Amino acid sequence: MRKEEVPQDDENMLQGKFKKLMYATDGSEHYTEIGSVGWEAENIVNQQAWEEIKEKVDDARQKVLTGQASILLYHMEKNLMDPSILSGYIGVLPFIVKLHMKPFFFNKLSKKTLEKYAYAFRMSVGDMLDIEKIKTSDL
Repeated sequence: MRKEEVPQDDENMLQGKFKKLMYATDGSEHYTEIGSVGWEAENIVNQQAWEEIKEKVDDARQKVLTGQASILLYHMEKNLMDPSILSGYIGVLPFIVKLHMKPFFFNKLSKKTLEKYAYAFRMSVGDMLDIEKIKTSDL
């Protein structure tokens, strides 16, 4: 792709937040780095996907705050994980992670297990368990 052909369809759509790095040839056929806001269709699909993710995180937040789920569900959704992915990080079967998503089982977890979950989310156990932070956090 030539430098002039790098897509710059709709910069207003992303409000100047994101640009992806692309490589294109310049006038002397050497590759050069170009920032691109992408194609309009691609940007629309990405925006819709992020809106869906935000809805899932908000839904998980509400379930945690109302006691329907453990805080594990919130952190899993926020980190774009599912029980299979998270189970791989902490070394248990996916159905165990599903059990831990229920407050009854989560509240009985050992310090060691909590540390494994916190490590998977790249945070401290204290931050992971802090309900007040999820009330105000945003994606």
